[in-house]
Amino acid sequence: MLKFYHAPWSRASGVLWLLEELGADYELVHIDIRAEGGVPEEYRKIQPNKKVPAIEHDGTVITERAAITTYLADAFPDAGLAPPIGDPMRGPYLTTLVYCDAVFDPCIAGRAHGLSYQSNDYSFGLFDDMVAYVERRLIEHDFAAGGRFTAADIQLASGIGYTMDQLKKLPEKPAFRAYLDRAKDRPAYRRAQARDYELAKTVPAWEGKV
Repeated sequence: MLKFYHAPWSRASGVLWLLEELGADYELVHIDIRAEGGVPEEYRKIQPNKKVPAIEHDGTVITERAAITTYLADAFPDAGLAPPIGDPMRGPYLTTLVYCDAVFDPCIAGRAHGLSYQSNDYSFGLFDDMVAYVERRLIEHDFAAGGRFTAADIQLASGIGYTMDQLKKLPEKPAFRAYLDRAKDRPAYRRAQARDYELAKTVPAWEGKV
């Protein structure tokens, strides 16, 4: 049994896309992170900060997107979304997964909140360095780990798409736009988007906005 703890139009949306790519059977558990009064305290037993995403697979709880993505892509190898150990793409693949959580997201959050700091002040480094690295990577390679789509692209494309097109904090770059066109031209992406849209219509916080 695979349970997926999710809120529409959140950082969990990339995991929803991943599950659609994997073709896995899963139970979606809606966690209304925008509910008046907040998420029930009981959920802290699943996710210590009451955030999404989280999954529960055969009684084991996994949190954090990089860990969830690594776990699921390895657990469902027939989908071919995880380069195996020994594959030259395995290193870049894992690097991208962790980079999205450990560098990309904190840099975006710092920029969104006007955080001013020096490179050595925080482990995630400078926003401009992050942008330059991601742009260079996507100029040199069609996808995050090299020449083919992997589960790492689900998280990277989700992050770029939201922060560039909705949040408007990541600068528009031709390499980013071309990459999104490549990564999102997939039936599983469209299925995940449609499911997120339908779920968002049930959320009071999105009433009148969907």
